[in-house]
Amino acid sequence: MGHGSSKSSSSDDSTNGGGSNSKSHTSRRERIKTKLHLHRHRDRDRDRDGDRDVRTSRGSHSQHPKLSTLEDFAGIALVTLISAEMKFKDKWLACISIGEQTFRTEISDQTNKPTWNSEIKFLLEKNGPHVAKISVFETNRLRKNNLIGHCEVDLFEFLIRDSDSDRKVFDVMDPSSSNVVVGNISLSCSIEFFYWQDPTETEKSFARRILSIVDYNGDGKLSFSEFSELIDAFGNQQAAKKKEELFKAADENGDGDVSMDELAILLAMQQEKEPLINRCPVCGELLEVSDKLNSMIHMSLCFDEGTGNQVMTGGFLTDKQASFGWMFKLSEWAHVSSYDAGLNSGSNASHIVVFDRRKKRLVEEIIDGKIVLSMRAIYQSKVGLGIMDKGAKELLQSISEKQGKKMNSAESAKDIQPFLKFFKDQINMAEVKYPLDHFKTFNEFFIRELKPGARPIAYVGRDDVAVCAADCRLMAFRTAEESLRFWIKGKKFSIRGLLGNLPFSDTFTGGTLVIFRLAPQDYHRFHFPVSGKIEQIVDIPGCLYTVNPIAVNSKYCNVFTENKRAVSIISTADFGKVAFVAIGATMVGSMTFTKKTGDYVQKGDEFGYFSFGGSTVICVFEKDSIALDDDLLAYSARSIETLVSVGMQLGVSVKKRTQHPLSTSNTSFLC
Repeated sequence: MGHGSSKSSSSDDSTNGGGSNSKSHTSRRERIKTKLHLHRHRDRDRDRDGDRDVRTSRGSHSQHPKLSTLEDFAGIALVTLISAEMKFKDKWLACISIGEQTFRTEISDQTNKPTWNSEIKFLLEKNGPHVAKISVFETNRLRKNNLIGHCEVDLFEFLIRDSDSDRKVFDVMDPSSSNVVVGNISLSCSIEFFYWQDPTETEKSFARRILSIVDYNGDGKLSFSEFSELIDAFGNQQAAKKKEELFKAADENGDGDVSMDELAILLAMQQEKEPLINRCPVCGELLEVSDKLNSMIHMSLCFDEGTGNQVMTGGFLTDKQASFGWMFKLSEWAHVSSYDAGLNSGSNASHIVVFDRRKKRLVEEIIDGKIVLSMRAIYQSKVGLGIMDKGAKELLQSISEKQGKKMNSAESAKDIQPFLKFFKDQINMAEVKYPLDHFKTFNEFFIRELKPGARPIAYVGRDDVAVCAADCRLMAFRTAEESLRFWIKGKKFSIRGLLGNLPFSDTFTGGTLVIFRLAPQDYHRFHFPVSGKIEQIVDIPGCLYTVNPIAVNSKYCNVFTENKRAVSIISTADFGKVAFVAIGATMVGSMTFTKKTGDYVQKGDEFGYFSFGGSTVICVFEKDSIALDDDLLAYSARSIETLVSVGMQLGVSVKKRTQHPLSTSNTSFLC
């Protein structure tokens, strides 16, 4: 949905008809942009006069005053960050994140009551992202900007609430404590236009909006010259030939002026029969004729750029990047053309961006900068790995053992509060089974249990539905070959190597691979993804390399086949045999199992836990035994990890799928 430049469009025109044609297209677009600008000012004047009912250009609120149902809904929501009230004076900026987009306001004056009045638009769909995170930062020229607080707004709930106002005030919460209010923020949200189940009604609504742009005097009527100029800008020669015919059909009394409503109906009917709009009249980009919804969204956003309506700065991935400003801003070209490369450069990344499955937006994983630099030095060069081969492996083992002893000491309890502060809002203490003063050592806190029900299990009683085994960042691949193409760069990786060349390894040839990577801030107990019987648990000795993507994405390192690990085989009725591989890592020398060989288990049951550090579980399914959820496969194919929780749907048994159909789309993962 990126906006192409007029320059590239001009070259397209010259290819299809010469330079003069290109100049005429460009001049038409410039005239339309000028009218958009004037149209915007006219709307603002009407706002001041209270004449909102005539404002068809921004979606009449009288037509759709409220969103009453989410059934088959899609549309554009206009969100405005109006102002905030904070507890101290500073220069403030706010960011709003939804899905894979983040936008930021300008920086306010020195005040405790910043005002931004910054607008942005989001596509809202029933099954798409709809929870927006709003973050408020204090700015400082001498050091990085500081996150003071945030709130989350479900835009669907906002829009369907029983209120005549499209404005609401939300508490801004301290990121370190979910019950401490640090201020409040005022925002508004309204519907720009709906994409109805009836496509003709949608076309009519949008046609009215387009036509209103060339209705300069605002009388609700168009002359043929105004209509002709707009049709020519659509870039469709067939439409240009039919413009007179369409206009005459609407001009029943022959006075040369036509009602926009009548013309909108004719245009919508024609658009259904034979698309008229091949090119955006504002930016000149060619539109995908078959994708009507995205074409309408593209033009709606373009109209805003033409009017200055879209105030916020975009192109960021997360609020943290947006708070730093231009240094971390991705260009529009990079965002569209090389998004995946910019998003996840793997071993070269100074930060890790993952997709939060529950909240449906990108989030940034917190890693200490010094740790990142040291991991790069060790794992991203032959020299670094050479040092590892000459005794550093034993050193890692020794460090891990000493750190384990330290974290089991009473003295280590003092490290719990700094740990919570560093990870701020990434650890929810409300879910933890025991209060903080219950933990007498850091490791006791690290292997904390959760309250019953904190992790609902998808489709309880349906053993043909597999679930996620850990709170983690997940990668899913249909085959090991796919994992090598998109994620694991170690040259010696294979399923046989992962399973330690044990006799049962051949059972999993060509099998499906799921990687669950746990970070230090995660709940560190792992659970069964399937129901069945534990046939065996085999310990495989090895190194303690880090399982961070910096090492996994390194071509010099073979983390999963060289690290210490325990391989468990679970026999199931619905998936055949499933291999469950718990992998140790730096600082994680200890893996404890709470079940034993011969036990019958249910999916979601606890299997064990990792002591201090971050680690990984890998599950291997037999070939063609599981259909993994579509969203997990899609993000993995883009080299993006998905943030998931224990119990979320992972996939469905292929064997039972035809007997008990169940969606593998990402809409059912919490059922």
